[in-house]
Amino acid sequence: MTNKGMFDGAFPQDKQIGGSHYKNFHIQPYEFISKNNLSFFQGNVIKYVCRYLNKNGIEDIDKIIHYCELEKKKLKDMKKDK
Repeated sequence: MTNKGMFDGAFPQDKQIGGSHYKNFHIQPYEFISKNNLSFFQGNVIKYVCRYLNKNGIEDIDKIIHYCELEKKKLKDMKKDK
């Protein structure tokens, strides 16, 4: 007899820990971030833009702004190093 749970965990992209705020997207944020080789800061902006309406609202918008500021600083620092 086949164990119904034998494939549990086989597809981690089908699981979300801590809510369901990404479940209704046609393309998961992690997939978009990964396939476009985005940086850590860029990836976080995408993640928070996708979830702010369904999770933490203004707090997530503040996080978007913060990660944009960090990305901006990184770019300025890279320009100085040239």
